[in-house]
Amino acid sequence: MGTIPKALHEHINTAFPANVAQIATVLPTGFAQVTMRGSTQVYDDDHISLWERGRGSTTDNLKDGSKVTVFFRKPELRATILPKGAVARLYGTAKIYKSGPIYEKVWERLIQPEKDRDPEKKGFAVLIKIDRAEDLSGDPLALD
Repeated sequence: MGTIPKALHEHINTAFPANVAQIATVLPTGFAQVTMRGSTQVYDDDHISLWERGRGSTTDNLKDGSKVTVFFRKPELRATILPKGAVARLYGTAKIYKSGPIYEKVWERLIQPEKDRDPEKKGFAVLIKIDRAEDLSGDPLALD
């Protein structure tokens, strides 16, 4: 069984534009930098991928080994698979890809509106190895 519950895969992959995931990194000051990323996708059972276009402080904080939190909320799931606030929190570690097969696969799977925001493909792929998935109360997500 993977770290990212299969029951969430399709919801995360189709979150744009109504339920875009929020991505949090840590600034050098220790504060959280939280941003929305429409490019967020489930890469496989243990990884979240996103496309980073490189225009802000989140980009500066994303390096190999950066700790990342993915916050996903979809109100419709409160009645079914996410009863505690309709929230899933995924914690992991980033790895950056600026070329190669993973870079290409993340780009290929990217939704068109996100590709349109980087027509010259100047961004880079980020894989977040998810170590822990939990609900709003901090309990492990065990939906499979």
